[in-house]
Amino acid sequence: MLSERRLEVLRAIVQDYVGTEEPVGSKALTERHRLGVSPATVRNDMAALEDEGYIAQPHTSAGRIPTDKGYRLFVDKLAGVKPLSTPERRAIQNFLDGAVDLDDVVGRTVRLLAQLTRQVAVVQYPSLTRSTVRHVELLSMSPARVMLVLITDTGRVEQRMVDCPAPVSEESLADLRARLNSRVVGRRFSDVPRLVQDLPESFEQEDRGTVSTVLATLLETLVEETEERLMIGGTANLTRFGHDFPLTIRPVLEALEEQVVLLKLLGEAKDSGMTVRIGHENAHEGLNSTSVVAVGYGSGDEAVAKLGVVGPTRMDYPGTMGAVRAVARYVGQILAES
Repeated sequence: MLSERRLEVLRAIVQDYVGTEEPVGSKALTERHRLGVSPATVRNDMAALEDEGYIAQPHTSAGRIPTDKGYRLFVDKLAGVKPLSTPERRAIQNFLDGAVDLDDVVGRTVRLLAQLTRQVAVVQYPSLTRSTVRHVELLSMSPARVMLVLITDTGRVEQRMVDCPAPVSEESLADLRARLNSRVVGRRFSDVPRLVQDLPESFEQEDRGTVSTVLATLLETLVEETEERLMIGGTANLTRFGHDFPLTIRPVLEALEEQVVLLKLLGEAKDSGMTVRIGHENAHEGLNSTSVVAVGYGSGDEAVAKLGVVGPTRMDYPGTMGAVRAVARYVGQILAES
C-alpha cells in the first residue's frame, strides 16, 4: 500500500501532466503543490512510485509521467467526480430539451458530449431487449399492404411493411390493432412472443392468415439486431492530441470505425454504473493508448443503453466522468418524459 504522502505526490503528477502535457519534475511539484516536504523527499517518493510502476521517465533527465497503472490508481482512489457548474447543467438541459425524436436525442447527445469533454463521443441507441412496448400502429397502405409501426417506451420507432395474403378492411385492421395493443402495451419485448402466440386463433378463419403474417413481422422486428446501433461524433478532437499517441493516430481511428469494437468498449448496457478503462485495459490493440469513460442511461432505474467518450490516457478524468454522468442523467430524464 502506498503512503498517503505518496498518493498525494501521484495525484499531483497526474494533475500537472494532464494540465501541462509536460513530464513533471520534483522541483515543479514542490512549487505548485503544498506537499509539506522538501524536494529531496519528493524525489524519493517519485523514485518509489517509479519502482512500483505508477510513473515512468519518458527519456533521460526528464520529469515523470503517469503510467496506465498510475492513472488506474488515480481514478480508483484519488479522483472525485467533478460536478458540473450550474450554467453547464442548464446548457445541457436546454440543448437536449429541444430534441424532437429519438434520433435527434442521440445526435444532440453525441455533439454535446464531444463539446463538453473535447473527446470522441459514442452513444448507443436504446436496446430493444430492455424496452417495453408503448404502442403498435397498423396503417393500410393498399388493400393487401399494411405498415406496422412499433413505438417503444424509450421513444424508439421501428417501421415495417407487411404484405398480407388477402385484402384487409379498415374494420379488420382496427380490430387487430386494438386486440394486439391490449396484449402488448406496457409489456417487455421479451414477453411479447408468449403474449401473442394464440392471438390468431381468436379471429375468424379467413382473417387468421393476415393476423399471423402481421405477428410474424412484429416478432421479426423484436429480434432483429437493430439495437446494435451507435452514433459517434467528435473524432476530429483526436487530432488535438497527436503527441499523446506514440506512433500514429491511425490505429485509433481504424478501431473507432468498427462498431463491434465500440460496443465492446461501452460494455453491457445492463451494467449501468460508471466504467473507466485505461490504456492496455482496452482489449483492442489500436486503443491501447486511449481511455474510455462510459455509463448506462435509461428511462427508469434500469439502463437501456450506454454512452461515453474515448480519448487519450492523458485525460481530465474527474471532469470527463462528471460530464458523462450528467449527460446520461439528462438523457434518461428525457426518455422518461417522452
